[in-house]
Amino acid sequence: MTNSSLQNRKAEAFARGQGNIYPVYVEHAKNAELWDVEGKRYIDFGTGIAVCNTGHSHPKIVEAAKQQIDKFSHTCVMVNPYEVAVTLAEKLTAAAPGNSPKKAIFVTTGAEAVENCVKIARAHTGRRGVIAFNGGFHGRTNLTMALTGKVTPYKNLFGPFPSDIFHAPFPMERHDVSVKDSLKALNNLFKVDICPTDVAAIIVEPVQGEGGFYAAPPEFLQALRELCDQHGIMLIADEIQSGFGRTGKMFAFEYSGVEPDLMTMAKGIAGGFPISAVVGKSEIMDAPLPGGLGGTYGGSPVACAAALAVLEVIEEENLIQRSVEIGHLFNQRLSQLQQQYPEVILEVRNQGAMIALEFVKNGDAEQPNTALTQAIIANAAEHGLVLLACGFYGNVIRFLPALTISDEIINEGLDNFTTLFNSVVDKNS
Repeated sequence: MTNSSLQNRKAEAFARGQGNIYPVYVEHAKNAELWDVEGKRYIDFGTGIAVCNTGHSHPKIVEAAKQQIDKFSHTCVMVNPYEVAVTLAEKLTAAAPGNSPKKAIFVTTGAEAVENCVKIARAHTGRRGVIAFNGGFHGRTNLTMALTGKVTPYKNLFGPFPSDIFHAPFPMERHDVSVKDSLKALNNLFKVDICPTDVAAIIVEPVQGEGGFYAAPPEFLQALRELCDQHGIMLIADEIQSGFGRTGKMFAFEYSGVEPDLMTMAKGIAGGFPISAVVGKSEIMDAPLPGGLGGTYGGSPVACAAALAVLEVIEEENLIQRSVEIGHLFNQRLSQLQQQYPEVILEVRNQGAMIALEFVKNGDAEQPNTALTQAIIANAAEHGLVLLACGFYGNVIRFLPALTISDEIINEGLDNFTTLFNSVVDKNS
């Protein structure tokens, strides 16, 4: 069995829209490493897009899933519920930022969690409008595509989209968009496009994922909270990529001291098992009528068992603090690279273990170097790396290592990345 033969089979069997970044087929994976069907080893700096925060095949999570499968794999939580789902809901509501009483629901994907947040916000407020931000990513379903603030590849060819969705600039000082600019644009929306009393919710990522790993300044989230309180608007925190210890806090909203009304949880929640959640203030969560929320696979007992194990691993292995240490090590190493190539690397930025390198031409923030990013991704596998790109212009390399990764593997991977970067820069200079 070879990677190329499997890629040929996939090309025949899969629609081209569900492509793959690397023609590398995984045979097995452990913690921060994976091996392909040809036996080649890779250091995984993507962790399935921030899903395996606790590493691949953590023994405690594997054992929890196995024990649950031995009992039963599905009954539907809306038909015959089970204790693991109740326990998980209790723990997630306790972990969510803020002191308000909270409730939860379980669905299956991040996009479902976002859609259900919008449903709940509309049911609670009786309003129609939702405001999102440029560069934000909220999913690939029809509603979440409308919320996503980037056309290609997520929205191209797929319209029409739902109405009553509006976008405002996300603050990025490095690109001359200040907090003041963003708030001014929001107030302009209220004058031009929709009255604030018609807005059900504002949804925001505390750290933009696909948008390029830009963290929302605390004062911006605080201003959104004040604005929402002023107008009776629900503030939705999209923590799908930034949650479960990824940023050096359990949830990134904690950096601002702001309590959202509703929040989405997915990706790192269950070590790779498909489950997502909406957690919010109790009186808001109870707005929909019985039967108005849910899904057949939502709250899978196997995924719930895995998620409970993830929470134990995060606590027992002190992974929130480990995220801070990982971010510091990456920032230190990558900043050395930036000093060598100041005209190429605009910025090294991180919040915990959400780490990014942004590439430009001539040191100019307005000249994104997308070609360099693409060349690095295209050659990563040859250097034994799994890397991901992001950014409004596709000019950012993002690092999402497992929070269980060792310093030794980090340094080996960054040595490989430095070699890769130097070779690509030399070829393109």
